[in-house]
Amino acid sequence: MELDAVLRERRSMRKYQPDRKVSREQVEEILKAATLAPSWKNSQTARYYVVMSDDMLKKVKETCLPAFNQTNSKDAPVLIVAAFVKNRSGYENDGTPSNELGNGWGCYDLGMHNQNLLLKAKDLGLDTLVMGIRDAGKLRELLSIGEDQDVAAVIALGYGATDPQMPKRCTVREIARFY
Repeated sequence: MELDAVLRERRSMRKYQPDRKVSREQVEEILKAATLAPSWKNSQTARYYVVMSDDMLKKVKETCLPAFNQTNSKDAPVLIVAAFVKNRSGYENDGTPSNELGNGWGCYDLGMHNQNLLLKAKDLGLDTLVMGIRDAGKLRELLSIGEDQDVAAVIALGYGATDPQMPKRCTVREIARFY
């Protein structure tokens, strides 16, 4: 699929086809695309925890997501927990923040990785939903995510069951100033 088409067609999917699975190979291809994103001084702090087994999917959905996100991801065959290593991206070698954003750079870098992930998924015919409302503490415990990482989001992945329309977008004039 051409990049412009992927950009236009990617949507937040809130309903998935229950009978269609996603292979580990597909997930690995998607994550490989995520690794191609830029990061602060090539720090590469993005970390992903891929949940594919029925038992673990049930546990994560029921204990780590609020009711509306449980509904939105009900039939998604894959959940990808997106985290980043703290105190590296946006930090100097001595551990001091390089500027006022500090760990904001880690989250920023993870966002670029996640965008690659979302676009590659769409390129492969898959759909996604980024869920920022989640219980990071329970995810950390259930998936053994170290304290050196911040959990940013849970991404549902699967084959969409609906065709959502593109919401209204801001114009370039609304988001940019040229000097």
